[in-house]
Formats: sequence, structure tokens, C-alpha cells
Amino acid sequence: MIIAIASCELHLPEARSLKQKRKVIRSLVDRLHQRFRISVAETDYHDLHQRAEIGVAAVVRDDAAGEQLLDAVRNLIDDQPGAFLTRWSPDLILEASS
Repeated sequence: MIIAIASCELHLPEARSLKQKRKVIRSLVDRLHQRFRISVAETDYHDLHQRAEIGVAAVVRDDAAGEQLLDAVRNLIDDQPGAFLTRWSPDLILEASS
């Protein structure tokens, strides 16, 4: 079993309040979850208006599927209006079977 994970940091230059930030982040989190059926959460910078960190995780069948999924996730994040990707840290973890 392979676990595909990624952490990304976003800059939200148009967010002037936490309410505006939440609107952009909630939209992105919902789109990622609905499109790919992956676990997604805002993981850091909760109190900053123009900065956010999002983590994603999924179980995939092999390395190729994991890389393909993470590429598709990054492309969707890159296309998110009002958010600019400033850091992308993907990783594939091989789960050792017992």
C-alpha cells in the first residue's frame, strides 16, 4: 500500500479578512475532496488573512498512481482563483505490510 501526501502553502493576496480567506480555502478544500475523494484539511496559519497551509492524503495502489494523483491535485490548486501556491511538498510513503 502506498500513501500519497502533500503539504502546500498558499498566498491569498486579496483576502482582507479571515472571512474572505475562509471562503477561498473552503472552496478549494471542497473541490479537492469532491474531485479526488482524498482527505484534505487546512493545517496551519489559521489566524493569518493572506496565508494558508493545506494538507492532503490518499491511499493509492502504486507509485505511478500516487504521482499522477499528486500532479492532478497540484494542477487544481494552481488553478484556484485568488490563491497562489508558494510551497509544494509532495511525498509517497510505502506502508510496510505485517
